[in-house]
Amino acid sequence: MMALCLKQVFNKDKTFRPRKKFEPGTQRFELYKKAQASLKSGLDLKAVVQLPPGESINDWIAVHVVDFFNRINLIYGTMSEYCTEKSCPIMSGGLKYEYRWQDDSKYKKPTKLSAPQYMCMLMDWIEMLINNEDIFPTRIGVPFPKQFQQVCTKILTRLFRVFVHVYIHHFDSIINMGAEAHVNTCYKHFYYFIREFSLIDHRELEPLVRMPQGWEV
Repeated sequence: MMALCLKQVFNKDKTFRPRKKFEPGTQRFELYKKAQASLKSGLDLKAVVQLPPGESINDWIAVHVVDFFNRINLIYGTMSEYCTEKSCPIMSGGLKYEYRWQDDSKYKKPTKLSAPQYMCMLMDWIEMLINNEDIFPTRIGVPFPKQFQQVCTKILTRLFRVFVHVYIHHFDSIINMGAEAHVNTCYKHFYYFIREFSLIDHRELEPLVRMPQGWEV
């Protein structure tokens, strides 16, 4: 139900990047279908994120990292007209939190960027990683690298910052779009998942400990 609602609320033509898809017939595709079926069934989100019996934790994490990338990409892509160089000259989460960009190529030191610049760099960087067969292998029998969960922690930590920025700086726009309930559900799903597998340092979660819309996770 949530996936359907998201499609109705958000404009798929405004996604930042093409959606990453799972190949039919693969184990990852079957896991993705299982996860989506659980979501649509209305099960408690805390139960939905739990590892299904007999499944590989790395496959489960890989499926969710790609799915969260797709959904957060969709949310921000639709919000991007409200997030401009003028309105958001610094990538931040209120006055207390500022996020600087660093990678292994262009920005070797933490660099202050506008929110739109940061988002572009982030989506490019994640897309590069999830399409890298050495990190996210799709072929049967090819193992995940030893640093796989470490890479996923970094991806999810940076995706969490998108929620921080959108909630703190663009929540009025979310309400005006009628998207509040859907963004909240996506965030709760993300939050329960990263807490279930301890994938983000708790200090990163501090900006949204008290949600602006009045509920706490």
